[in-house]
Amino acid sequence: MDRGTLTAARHWRWDIDRDGLAWLTFDKQGESANTFSRDALEELARALAAIRLENPKGLVIRSAKDNFIAGADVEEFTRFQSSEEALAFVKLGWDRFQEIRDLPFPTTAMVNGFCMGGGVEMSLACRYRVALDDPKTRFALPEVMLGILPAWHGVQWLPKLLGPAAALDMLLTGKSVDARRAKRIGLVDQAVPLRILENTARMVTLEAPRRKALPWMQRILLGPLRGLVVSQARKQVAKRARREHYPAPYAILELWRKYDGDPFLGAHDPACSIDGLFAHPTTQNLIRIFFLQERMKATAKGVRFEPRRVHVVGAGAMGGDIAAVCSMRGLTVTLQDTSPERIAPAIQRAAQLFRRRLRDERRVRDALDRVVPDVSGEGARHADVVLEAIYENLDAKRKLFAHIESIARPDAILATNTSSLRLADIAAALKAPARLVGIHFFNPVPQLQLVEVVTGEATEPELARKAAAFVRRIDKLPLPVKDSPGFLVNRVLGPYMLNAFRMLDEGYKPETLDAAMEQFGMPMGPAELADTVGLDICLAAGKSLGKTSEVPEILANKVALGHLGKKAGQGIYAYRDGKPVKGQPDAYDKDLIEALIEPYLLEAQAVAAEGVVADADLVDAGLIFGTGFAPFRGGPLRYLRSLGKTS
Repeated sequence: MDRGTLTAARHWRWDIDRDGLAWLTFDKQGESANTFSRDALEELARALAAIRLENPKGLVIRSAKDNFIAGADVEEFTRFQSSEEALAFVKLGWDRFQEIRDLPFPTTAMVNGFCMGGGVEMSLACRYRVALDDPKTRFALPEVMLGILPAWHGVQWLPKLLGPAAALDMLLTGKSVDARRAKRIGLVDQAVPLRILENTARMVTLEAPRRKALPWMQRILLGPLRGLVVSQARKQVAKRARREHYPAPYAILELWRKYDGDPFLGAHDPACSIDGLFAHPTTQNLIRIFFLQERMKATAKGVRFEPRRVHVVGAGAMGGDIAAVCSMRGLTVTLQDTSPERIAPAIQRAAQLFRRRLRDERRVRDALDRVVPDVSGEGARHADVVLEAIYENLDAKRKLFAHIESIARPDAILATNTSSLRLADIAAALKAPARLVGIHFFNPVPQLQLVEVVTGEATEPELARKAAAFVRRIDKLPLPVKDSPGFLVNRVLGPYMLNAFRMLDEGYKPETLDAAMEQFGMPMGPAELADTVGLDICLAAGKSLGKTSEVPEILANKVALGHLGKKAGQGIYAYRDGKPVKGQPDAYDKDLIEALIEPYLLEAQAVAAEGVVADADLVDAGLIFGTGFAPFRGGPLRYLRSLGKTS
């Protein structure tokens, strides 16, 4: 018979079973996810002390939530009034996890769902890790994306467990790995289905198998060749992020190289100090962006809508990728176009995406099975969401929606992916205009998180909330916007892109414009962005949104020649293996950077003033996640405030 619960507090409870094994369960009170707040860490200390007095045969740490641990409570970061407070919080987590590592009996982390940041570090403190083999199980150290570093032993312990290559890949990028990849790289000892998860954790802990040592070459890379490893990694980081803009990855490398990942030994080293990172403007902006992201996720909170079937009309690059993303998230998708030959390329692209993202033959097969070609369009009769993604032609969209309305279920969402047409104009063809909502994705759909949820004057508010719930269901970020030409993202990008095309007409090299904007912090410059979007789409959007009838000469000529951009293999640049062939940029100065970005900033201000989006914070969030506006600057309006150019 079990001894029963020996202690139960607000966040942690534990008991000892018949086998003498202790089970410590994290169930943070009043929260849907487990995070490490100050009080949770202090309570953990008391639980560990009590368990140690019982001297069990072993300890399994598990979660009572749908996920394991989401990391530190980021709210704590906003409360620090000094660098001493930041270091004290770091010390609290550092000491707790060291206590777990020093326990005199075997310890196992039983991981289900997301295991992020401090959750990974707690699992590293355990001798063993057993994970649920499920697509939702993900391990990541995303601290670098907040401008900080894994300071609870992550930089210290992960390279010793995985070797430096796999460890630095996680530490420097924040990328997640699923349970099977975690098993392959040595992060977890077992990845098993739910039916045997608990028993596997029990047996691993009680049997306490001897751990394998790292191969000798990995040990050399951890020792005598550590400096070389850091040098090579620093070069790779420099290709993605400038030190002055994003100091965190460089600090991780220096902390590991100089102090073996101990933040207290490096506390006074400007190259890797914790208080230096917390005080950096980039960190403040990235933490703000984190909360803006959470705010967009909460848009659909409390909405009771569980879509299972989606019908997508239009199997072009956009519609096909929308269908693929929906399928990858477990929805059944019927994909409609005028012939099987027009649908086939979309299925091929979906297969490539599934192989790249899912990395498992069974899951790839299942995802492909969920994408059903549908030339007849009968899938619209059964869908929870019907989404139109055809070309930007008002008459064509009106005709299509009049037909869809006649066959779709009365409770189905009718959505358009239009990028430039007004919802009110499209909805004029409907008997019930309140049924139409905009669900506007951005290209490339698999990469870009933002989706604009557009409400017209007639749109039923509850329908818009359901549309936001659908966007969250496929793991995207919904941004509510009003029905206005270009909505948010395209309206702000329009003047920026037109300005760049004018400069190209004046003789500037595309490489120079791109280099200037990449230095500013954009993920790609305007010339490459235009090629990625498609020059024909740029031309059509420009005519629809433009406040002038002027068409840049280079844009008109390229479209006339069929040089439509990346999808055609030729646009402003020629493309080889999907990458632009670029020459060397000319020299440029800050005046060019300011001239390029000025129309973008002015239009962002205008959108905020007109109330197209609820407030300035969401304007910043939408443009960061929709256009890649330099995250370290905190968004265009935040950037203008930092320059003293707006209230």
